[in-house]
Amino acid sequence: MTETAPHKVRMGEITAAEARSLYALNPVVLLPFGSHEDQGPHAPMGDYLLAEKVAEAIALRATAAGTRTVVAPVMPFGRADFFAPMPGGIALSHATLLAVLEEVLGALLRHGLTDLVILNGHGGNVPVIEDATRRIHHAGGPAIPCLYLWRIAGGLLPKILGEEKARIVAGHGADPLTSLGLHYAPERMRPELTPAPRPGPAPTHLGIPFKAWGALDFQGAEVTVPLDYDQVSPDAVSAGDPRLCTAETGAALAEMLATIGADFCAHLVAARKQG
Repeated sequence: MTETAPHKVRMGEITAAEARSLYALNPVVLLPFGSHEDQGPHAPMGDYLLAEKVAEAIALRATAAGTRTVVAPVMPFGRADFFAPMPGGIALSHATLLAVLEEVLGALLRHGLTDLVILNGHGGNVPVIEDATRRIHHAGGPAIPCLYLWRIAGGLLPKILGEEKARIVAGHGADPLTSLGLHYAPERMRPELTPAPRPGPAPTHLGIPFKAWGALDFQGAEVTVPLDYDQVSPDAVSAGDPRLCTAETGAALAEMLATIGADFCAHLVAARKQG
């Protein structure tokens, strides 16, 4: 039997001979998904880079703890939502991304790789992942779980910063991604371009204040509208203040995400064996 070095967790770096031995053991396979869109003037457009970093950290920790885990090549293009106006942005339609995800999952399942975990790094991907995994499960396949990385990280912020500061710093273009970027790849960040929060009242449409991208606040009721992000936040920063993001916060988030992810991988394997 060909041994695979335990530090090899990227599927693209595992040789064919190693793969034949390793994949016969049905390791956990992490599938990171992200996007290529405006993340604010100070941050790289590809949040998929961070999703891949988190996936690798999870796989290394899970493998070291005894749950062999590998990372599939990252999907860099997310489902199109608010970011079409951004020059250089690349996004896929719902139908195209759904077809890609179903075929990727199908290829892995075909070879008996059933312990699959999607690591999502883009809000627009949520309905696509739901559609793909539900179709597979209804067709008799496994229930494939998904961890929405940035939603999990957002929920961890109060534990690191306290409730008040977490509320001020959280939002698109700010935390958790800006702090994770400062931790994982400070050389890619442009802190000197970090914008200050916009002064003045919230933008409006039809005379109604925006509640969030694609949503208005009419007398406390949320009204959805098909408008792009630049009509609300030209710099792609929503509610948070990115000037308060730090590498220290990013390091704490990275540690907690790696722990949660590795623990989940171990739990999934144990649960599959029991069920």
